[in-house]
Amino acid sequence: MKKIILVFSLFLIGFSVQSQEVKKNKNAKTSFKVDGICGMCKNRIETAALKTKGVKFAVWSVETHQLSLIMDERKSDVATVQKNILAVGHDILLEEDKKLVAATEAYNSVHPCCKYREDEIVKEHNGELKKKKKTN
Repeated sequence: MKKIILVFSLFLIGFSVQSQEVKKNKNAKTSFKVDGICGMCKNRIETAALKTKGVKFAVWSVETHQLSLIMDERKSDVATVQKNILAVGHDILLEEDKKLVAATEAYNSVHPCCKYREDEIVKEHNGELKKKKKTN
């Protein structure tokens, strides 16, 4: 009788531990902001995200800088996607005052027109320099 109770107890303990396991979503949706300024940045960011195992969908908006993802959390996580985006030279904005900054070497590898950290290039992409030239 003691053996039956022991086996039954072990069975219940195993079952309760298994049910407490966090289930990972195979179609998890998430988004975060990534620095960039043009179509080439869009292509680079989306490609880096899509090359991450488990990422099924990735779209980055030039206007809002928002990267929207659908991914299989059983195969990868958001931190891995962010690491791959940093590796191609793009900073990630976590909150208003917090950001993950790409390594200088990675940032320097982006095309010269994609240097989103330089004010002159950002203004040129926004058309601000053309407006100044016309008024002069």
